[in-house]
Amino acid sequence: MSTQPQTLAPPAPPAAVPHQGRLDAAGYLICLGGIVRRELLRFFNQKERFFSALVRPLVWLFIFAAGFRNTLGVSIEPPYQTYVLYEVYVVPGLAVMIQLFNGMQSSLSMVYDREVGSMKVLLTSPYPRWTLLLAKLIAGVTVSVVQAYAFLAIAYFWETDIPPIGYVAALPAFVASGLMLGAIGLLLSSMVRQLENFASVMNFVIFPMFFASSALYPLWRIRESSETLYWICQCNPFTHAVQLVRFALYGQFEPVSFAVVAGTTIVFFTLAVIAYDPGRGIMARRGGPAGETA
Repeated sequence: MSTQPQTLAPPAPPAAVPHQGRLDAAGYLICLGGIVRRELLRFFNQKERFFSALVRPLVWLFIFAAGFRNTLGVSIEPPYQTYVLYEVYVVPGLAVMIQLFNGMQSSLSMVYDREVGSMKVLLTSPYPRWTLLLAKLIAGVTVSVVQAYAFLAIAYFWETDIPPIGYVAALPAFVASGLMLGAIGLLLSSMVRQLENFASVMNFVIFPMFFASSALYPLWRIRESSETLYWICQCNPFTHAVQLVRFALYGQFEPVSFAVVAGTTIVFFTLAVIAYDPGRGIMARRGGPAGETA
């Protein structure tokens, strides 16, 4: 009996396995959580960064405010219902100053991470760059809010007369001001290639923004001295960030300041996204982070 060679049927193709790395909502949340967690770990592991952030406002509150108490008291003006001492007036501005320095510090780390750190890898990932920059921005705001409330906790024992509800009402204001200052820092970080150049840029941004504002003195006092300087302070977005927090700490809402802060955040964050786009903007002219090409 002759036997015919049996032909084996080709194996069935394996069943399609759904792709596990797709860019869905869970993936974006994982990316956001990882960046925020890394920023918080960096912050808590660098304890000197935490204490250095509190030195400047505490020195101004404990030393300068004590010396200026009798000469720079603030008359009745919103949101205050009565005459307030100078140290009471400067607390909101000093809290936002912490966020200003933290926004610049976060941008300084962005310059480093973009060249040789984790952001160099993340910026080449399939995630849209605006989501990565937004995650970095949220991480920086989280750290700045922690620092601002740590300062307020210490200032509480200095009789700053902030009502208890003000600490809760100020949280959205701190988030809004932190987003604005962080967005400004992101745009600055896109313009600077080397770390040593960023320090000089910070000086040209931080000190004019801080001193030409209502953080240390009411604008009506500035107007008595110089009308031009008064309008410069009015156009300064840091002034409106301070006013937004100041009103919120006393349970009030300042719509004009909120509009300026929100609008400034949108404008600067949009410009930062464009600047970090490898196909256009500043990164395109430089070949991307560390030589990246589009």
